[in-house]
Amino acid sequence: MNRFFRLSPVLRARKAQEDAAKGAVIQSRAEIRDAQALVRRKQLDLVGAEAPTEGSARAMVASLVARQSLAGALMSAQRMVEDAEQVERDRMAVLADAAKRRRAVEMMAERHAEMVRANDLRRDQANLDELAMTSKARNAARGAGSAE
Repeated sequence: MNRFFRLSPVLRARKAQEDAAKGAVIQSRAEIRDAQALVRRKQLDLVGAEAPTEGSARAMVASLVARQSLAGALMSAQRMVEDAEQVERDRMAVLADAAKRRRAVEMMAERHAEMVRANDLRRDQANLDELAMTSKARNAARGAGSAE
């Protein structure tokens, strides 16, 4: 039995793919946190931009336009969070798939290792049986030789 597991390079590649997928998930989580921080900043900007209580009509209109612009920026930031969360879900699916593929090859490696162990045990047992048989034959020959 060949002791070398022929799919070892495949297993290493699958592990590398899984590690890359884990890195992508970690990166997407960081992007989500950044987008959420942006949303919080935009919300604070919007809350802080109150309409002037006094002033000309132009100042009131400018203030309202500025608030609308801030609200648009807030909605854009919220959309960034949603997009980042979707990317994370996609990357999690890729990670799960990579883990399944790695585990499949890992299970084949475990099965191969078990077959190698079983083969070694059979070979060791056969050697022990052969030693016992030759010892028994030797003892029988000695007994027959001393009886003459």
